[in-house]
Amino acid sequence: MKVILLKDVKGTGKKGDIKEVPDGYAHNFLIKKGVAQEANAASISTLKAKEKKADKLAAEEVAKAERLKATLEAVTVELKAKVGADGRVFGSVSSKQVVQGLEKQAGIKIDKRKMTMDPIRSLGVTKVPVKLHHDVEAIFNVHVSEEK
Repeated sequence: MKVILLKDVKGTGKKGDIKEVPDGYAHNFLIKKGVAQEANAASISTLKAKEKKADKLAAEEVAKAERLKATLEAVTVELKAKVGADGRVFGSVSSKQVVQGLEKQAGIKIDKRKMTMDPIRSLGVTKVPVKLHHDVEAIFNVHVSEEK
């Protein structure tokens, strides 16, 4: 009997798979527990429509991330920090400060956890990578200057 899995089933398959399983297993376990439904023409077409919609949403998400990447790469965030006599920054510039500066100066909101940066401990321009999507990563500049 062919069934469409509604959830992951260990040893049988992943959610959305169409599998051929024994009739007893299908009726007495999979369908009874609500982890599968019988694969007929209507349910298969519904599954195909859901997959198509999910693919379209994923493509829109990637396109949105690409647009944000283009915007981010044109931005340089200007930050000021207290500096000692030797030109080293007191403490460091954290990802939280970078996110706040980015929001203030460019109006772009990003989660600080998406930044893979070490704290900035020197003056000058630093490139900061941001993971916008699992396929899209942007790099923007952060310019740290001396606070007077």
